[in-house]
Amino acid sequence: MDRSAYASMSAQEEGHWWFVARRAILDSLIARRIAPRPGARILEAGCGTGGNLAMLAAYGSVDALEYDDGARRLATARGIARIEPGMLPGRIGFGEARYDLIALLDVLEHVDADRDALDALRARLAPGGRILLTVPAAPWLWSDHDVLHHHKRRYTLGSLTGVAQAAGLKIEAAGYFNSLLFPLAVAARMAHRLFGRKGGSDAQPSRPINGWLRRIFATERHLLGRVRFPAGLSLYAILSA
Repeated sequence: MDRSAYASMSAQEEGHWWFVARRAILDSLIARRIAPRPGARILEAGCGTGGNLAMLAAYGSVDALEYDDGARRLATARGIARIEPGMLPGRIGFGEARYDLIALLDVLEHVDADRDALDALRARLAPGGRILLTVPAAPWLWSDHDVLHHHKRRYTLGSLTGVAQAAGLKIEAAGYFNSLLFPLAVAARMAHRLFGRKGGSDAQPSRPINGWLRRIFATERHLLGRVRFPAGLSLYAILSA
């Protein structure tokens, strides 16, 4: 990811509608669908600047790996987790530690060898452990945003579950999210293509719009796993060995 993208992420993770609402959705998924044991051992693979660490730490002790030096320094400064240099699939670190929960949150799309990455993480699951995975969806929505963030691909539900199964993982749950805003996002991206404009900025919108978008997106925390959305900007999966 570009250094400017990391700087923007760090500045916005506490307030931008997308980060705040996504954390609420992931928190709900962990509590309802995974329910880690008390004091669970947790790994975040590719923690970026650390915006998810506090949420994960509510469920146990957290280790994290991050390839980028600048992002890792920002994450370490939060004082929440033990963070080491690493990358997928070959440098997970932390000895031979096994984990009750591994979070891979909008990371797999950055990895060339996605099957190998999932296979390596499968080997680090404790008995009964789970992987919580999110990725961007809909390859036909590829845009300048994907280029800026150094994505290798966007996924379909079939391609995501296929690569997980090829890595020897079982699909406990999978589906689309960021679906309520999907029609608005598609309309915006089609307009950008039609008029030859660059993709939208990652900048936080005005306070009223930011709050409106956050409330709509966060509403999905009550629906995910109960309602099967037919499409969305993102995909999630809960995987086991």
